[in-house]
Amino acid sequence: MPPDSPLHRNLTDDLRLAHLLADDADSITMSRFKALDLRVTEKPDLSPVTDADTAVEEAIRRTLGKARPRDAVHGEEMADTGWGPRRWVVDPIDGTKNYVRGVPVWATLISLLVNDEVVVGVVSAPALGRRWWASLGGGAYAGKSLMNPTACRVSEVGRVEDASLSYAELGEWVATGQGQGFVDLLRSCWRTRAYGDFWSYMLLAEGAVDIACEPELELHDMAACSLVVTEAGGRFTDVDGRPGPHGAGAYATNGLLHDAVLGHLRPDALDDEDATDDEEDGDGRAAG
Repeated sequence: MPPDSPLHRNLTDDLRLAHLLADDADSITMSRFKALDLRVTEKPDLSPVTDADTAVEEAIRRTLGKARPRDAVHGEEMADTGWGPRRWVVDPIDGTKNYVRGVPVWATLISLLVNDEVVVGVVSAPALGRRWWASLGGGAYAGKSLMNPTACRVSEVGRVEDASLSYAELGEWVATGQGQGFVDLLRSCWRTRAYGDFWSYMLLAEGAVDIACEPELELHDMAACSLVVTEAGGRFTDVDGRPGPHGAGAYATNGLLHDAVLGHLRPDALDDEDATDDEEDGDGRAAG
């Protein structure tokens, strides 16, 4: 994307706004992290939510209501608001279970979608002193602020046997009926660690790990992470191999390993890709 294009200029403004939103979120989350009076309740899906989660989402929605009043907002904790092609997606605290227990691996995820394509993403983990961000066509970066970035780039590991894989919970794979396939993948890799949640994908974008995957996620869990991964040169698909954060879960790799990972976990997805390629390349290629 040319740096002087209207879309690029608009994304620059939106990216700056996303950083300001993250700054406010960091202030709230850090002030409540390890607080003795932290209030924790249980949602219908049995996952925890804290007063910090709701305070962050409320603050972000207030700011967006003033700065981008025409934009829609989708958040984890509150009802969707607005409509139209521009939609902000917010996960106030990704890794709430860590947050509740005093583990510093948690982050606020903020992204902007235009016509359902992620164009801006910010992942801010203040307890780790780290932040990652990306804009469509603008690359992925890490650092403590927008003014001091380091470019992110995925690894060049080309074999599963040499790869480092990060995941969240084994129980999720068992619950979705993919336990054996995932265990087989784990055994095939050089190294496996459960860094978990957003951190798996950010380490992938930095080239520190080569595969990150989870079988069950929501849009707010994936949107910001997906853009950072792809702008760093990686691939991010749902569990059926479709690009983007709109499916049931996430398979993310450095790109070189993606088909091999799909082959371990969802060989039927590769069969579908091959069938589509054959239809487009053969005599009966799709019109277009």
